[in-house]
Amino acid sequence: MSEHPTRRATSPPARALRTAAALLPLGLAGAHIGPAATWLPAVRLPLFPRLAGTGAGHHVALTFDDGPDPVATPRFLDVLDGLGVRATFFVLGEHAVRHPGLVADTARRGHEIAVHGWSHDRPWRPALVREREGVARTARAVHDLTGGRPRWYRPPYGILTSPRWLAAHRAGLRPVLWSAWGEDWRADATPESVHALVTAQLRGGGTILLHDSDRQSAPGCWRSALDALPGIVGDCREAGLAVGTLGEHGIG
Repeated sequence: MSEHPTRRATSPPARALRTAAALLPLGLAGAHIGPAATWLPAVRLPLFPRLAGTGAGHHVALTFDDGPDPVATPRFLDVLDGLGVRATFFVLGEHAVRHPGLVADTARRGHEIAVHGWSHDRPWRPALVREREGVARTARAVHDLTGGRPRWYRPPYGILTSPRWLAAHRAGLRPVLWSAWGEDWRADATPESVHALVTAQLRGGGTILLHDSDRQSAPGCWRSALDALPGIVGDCREAGLAVGTLGEHGIG
C-alpha cells in the first residue's frame, strides 16, 4: 500500500519543525553566552581591542574591581595619592550605597567611578530584566553619590553575556575588560606574583585589572595588590608610560 499523499507532503515540514524546536534552546543559549568568549585573551586582545581597554600607546589605565570596601579601599586611595596616580574604580552598587561617603571621597580625590553591576552575580542564566535594572540602578547611585555620570561598565567575572551587553547599552555605558591582571584574588597571591603577572602581560596602551576588596575572593588577598602597586607603577614610569584612568586612556 502506498503512503498517504497528505502524510508524505507534511512529514518533512513536521520533522523540520521538531528539529527546530529541539535546537531552539541551544540557539538561545548560544545567543546568551556567546559574547562571553571575549573573556579569553586570545579572542579579546586581537579581535576586540577596544573591549580589552587598548588605548594610547604612551598610557596605561589602572582599574580596580569589587569595591568599595571600608577596610581596603581607603588604603588603596592613600597609596595612590602617594604615587600621584589616579585610577578607575568599578564599584558594586549594593556596596556603594552602603558606603556612600567612601564613594564620594574616592571621586573627590580625583579617581573615576565606574559600574561593576549591582551585585557580583554569576551570569549563566538569561536574566535581561535583572541585568538591566541592576546596571541602571548602579549607574544612578554613582551619579547621585559623585555628581557625575559613569562612562564605563565591567561585568562581574569579566563575563559579558547578551543581557549584560544590552544593559550597558541601555544605560549609556561602554563595556571595558582588561589586557593585564595580577590574579590578586587568589589565596596564594603575593605582591611578587601580582607584580610579575602584570608586568609579563602589560604593554603600552594596556589596561590593568586589580581588586580593592576581598568580598568575592580569598580573605585578605587585596593586600597583595596593594603592596604590588608601587612596583607596577614604577615599572610603567621607567618604560616611559603614564598611568591613569580610563577617561585619560584615549580608547578609540
